[in-house]
Amino acid sequence: MKRVRKAVFPVAGLGTRFLPATKAIPKEMLTVVDRPVIQYVVDEAREAGIEHFIFVTGRNKAVIEDHFDVQFELYDTLAQRGKDDELARLQRLQPSPGQTSFTRQQVPLGLGHAVWCARELVGDEPFALLLPDMIMQSEKSCMKEMVELYAETGNNIVAVQECDPAEAHKYGIVGRGEDTHHGFRITGMVEKPKTGTAPSNLYINGRYILQPEIFGILEGQEKGAGNEIQLTDAMLKLEKQQPFYGCHYRGRTFDCGSPEGFVEANVAFALWRSDMNGRMAGIISRLLDEMKPSQQRGAAF
Repeated sequence: MKRVRKAVFPVAGLGTRFLPATKAIPKEMLTVVDRPVIQYVVDEAREAGIEHFIFVTGRNKAVIEDHFDVQFELYDTLAQRGKDDELARLQRLQPSPGQTSFTRQQVPLGLGHAVWCARELVGDEPFALLLPDMIMQSEKSCMKEMVELYAETGNNIVAVQECDPAEAHKYGIVGRGEDTHHGFRITGMVEKPKTGTAPSNLYINGRYILQPEIFGILEGQEKGAGNEIQLTDAMLKLEKQQPFYGCHYRGRTFDCGSPEGFVEANVAFALWRSDMNGRMAGIISRLLDEMKPSQQRGAAF
């Protein structure tokens, strides 16, 4: 059984729900407290033992590559000014030489196509897939739990969480089979099931470990919903050949692809930090007390 050494991050999306903020800045570089969203996701992969970070990018995404590169001028300035703590923090987050790779998706054909674009960099190995819109908050990272389950099963792993059954039609839902090891056997997957037809209330939360055979399926995968190549369609075909297991993640997940989820993540991670939580709790409490319905304002773009 090969170890999971590589992770794929599809970062070619346009981020239209965040315009005008994303007109010149990739949505993955918007900050939650003091780190870009993509940094949280890469850190999660690193905690799980991932050694090679593969980014599937598009036009105007070069700043992501710059973010994970060494900035000599900045490092030298921090060193000269005696800002040793800031410098050490940046160096801890810095991938080692050769640990990052970047490839272009070139055409917006969906998540399945983005994953397929990483085939040459992944090669004949199992790999992790982390959707950068979704960031997690827990003592043990979601991907670390998944890698541990993979070590027990040696097969495809999908992370899931519970949702309100009335909301199941909004998500990709899995069917739950028998418990095994620290997870359970997945008996089926359905994308956005019709109301009342979902096999469970366990939704796929944007974390996967997949076997390399998925690339051969994606090679000939026809377009599905939204006229895009859907990863779920390819996984359903792979499920007929190989087992899939569910990893029931019980931490918090924030959908930073939506403005509401992004703001929620900022609040949650600020309150999570010991150097900020006391002051932030007071600020949030005061704002709620001061806010009245007649004063609420909104500006839709």
